[in-house]
Amino acid sequence: MLVSFRSEENTWIRINQLGYLPSSSKVAVWVSVDNEEIKNWELYDANTHKVVAKGSAGKAFGAYGPFKQSYRLNFSTFKKTGSYYLKAGGVKSPIFPIGSDVYKGTADFALQYMRQQRTGFNPYLKDSCHTQDGFVLYGSAAGIPDSTYIDVVGGWHDASDYLQYSTTSANATFHLLMAYRDYPEVFTDFKQANGLDGKNGIADVLDEAKWGLDWLLKMHPKKEWMFNQIADDRDHISMRMPGMDNQYGKGFQRPVYFINGEPQVRGKFINATTGTSSTAAKFASAFKLGASMFNSVDNQYAGLLEEKSETAYAYALKKPGVTQTASVKSPYIYAEDNWVDDMELASAMTNRINEAINYAKQEPITPWMVSDTANHYQYYPFINLGHFELAKRLKGTERKQILDYYKGGIEEVWARASQNAFYRGVPFIWCSNNLTTAFAVQCAWYRELTGDTKYAELEQANIDWLFGVNPWGTSMVYGMPAHGDTPVDPHSAFTNIKNYPINGGLVDGPVYTTIFKNLIGITLTKEDSYAKFQSDLAVYHDDYGDYSTNEPTMDGTASLIYLLAIKEGEGLKSKFK
Repeated sequence: MLVSFRSEENTWIRINQLGYLPSSSKVAVWVSVDNEEIKNWELYDANTHKVVAKGSAGKAFGAYGPFKQSYRLNFSTFKKTGSYYLKAGGVKSPIFPIGSDVYKGTADFALQYMRQQRTGFNPYLKDSCHTQDGFVLYGSAAGIPDSTYIDVVGGWHDASDYLQYSTTSANATFHLLMAYRDYPEVFTDFKQANGLDGKNGIADVLDEAKWGLDWLLKMHPKKEWMFNQIADDRDHISMRMPGMDNQYGKGFQRPVYFINGEPQVRGKFINATTGTSSTAAKFASAFKLGASMFNSVDNQYAGLLEEKSETAYAYALKKPGVTQTASVKSPYIYAEDNWVDDMELASAMTNRINEAINYAKQEPITPWMVSDTANHYQYYPFINLGHFELAKRLKGTERKQILDYYKGGIEEVWARASQNAFYRGVPFIWCSNNLTTAFAVQCAWYRELTGDTKYAELEQANIDWLFGVNPWGTSMVYGMPAHGDTPVDPHSAFTNIKNYPINGGLVDGPVYTTIFKNLIGITLTKEDSYAKFQSDLAVYHDDYGDYSTNEPTMDGTASLIYLLAIKEGEGLKSKFK
């Protein structure tokens, strides 16, 4: 059993609770609240308790967060499959596996959370919710009077509330489609299209992607119509199971916000929308990839997606700029502030290569990598997906230039990460786990497209962070691994009200302590089991009351599914070798 130490000890060894691939970077992090030093580490076979490898502890990285001393214990040269534990400085790590199958089934496991987030018919609950959405707001520019009914039932709830956003849903759909396109061998078929048990001849990840595509089609029903979100922060009246909401003044209908490229209501505030591109371009990319993936399954459906990709691209050009989300009562929105990355991806996907190159030059590096900070979802989807798709379509110096953009961003993060034992260079802003996941994907893509393994250890450090190599020693994914230290009390109605597991959900992750102290409406509900690991730098709470660090997100989980597919695919390759 994998158990992270939470006793009165002063020293710990943080390990990836899922384990390590034989051929990958293998590092554990030794930390102490005392200012002591170590010289060596030993790796033990968990069955025989004999030493199978040993090495130097290497550089002392010093203080980080709650710790006064830290080391990276690198045992990458050891590749034998088995179960092991480390000893260093008088402390023993939890047992962990090394093997080609340590990521087996993880991508499919995380799909459970996506199905659980479905709106309309929810296969987990075997019941339906929000079946009367919705009524249009801000549609006058397209000749749609306010309060006009439109059928937009479907899609996914965004997090533990029940709002639905086109920008996150389109991005999630694209990641699910990419996951099957790039790693079809890791996915299985145990569910029907409606999410209930039973095979239908289509991989479950494609069923889930189609659920997203079907909703996006409803949100772009005509070439001159496109909608940005369903509901707003009036949803936050209470924590409740999904059902029918009547707080918007139109029975059980919820508001559906039209994309008009103009600032929209935000209570006493106004959001900073400047155009239509950021959301519409994501539609175009998802539709285009969907057309490719479903062409051999349903040619007529693929043709519709192809058509919608073009109309969505045209909609993105109506008014170049960003489309932010709207709220009514609170200051929290998805304050997306970049759009040329979305246009680059859409241009690359639709084979507008010259346009894609031009957009790439306008934002070569995702800004948070340089600034080391961002507002909530300011630079979404956290990395430039367009660089990956564009580079694959280029050759020679043009291809190298795009890949150098990726390298430049990685170098910015590495400059910070190299200064601490966790190789942590991602800022502790809200949804830091989403950034961590995305950055690991960027590193993997750079390695794949260039063959350059210089940043492989940094890439793996970000993956390891998600599964236990962090100050708190916990996995950030509900139920993964099954017997590990994972979230048990997330900010979720499913767990809090019904005690239902939310398997596979990626929680928001740690935030700067300064952010946590200034958020509205957070009250911890019990004694902090990670109190010893909180610091002036960052906090994480496995507590229902903390929506800032412990709420799962749909789009973050979709990105995680892609990352897990990468690792599962690598495991299969190493197994065959």
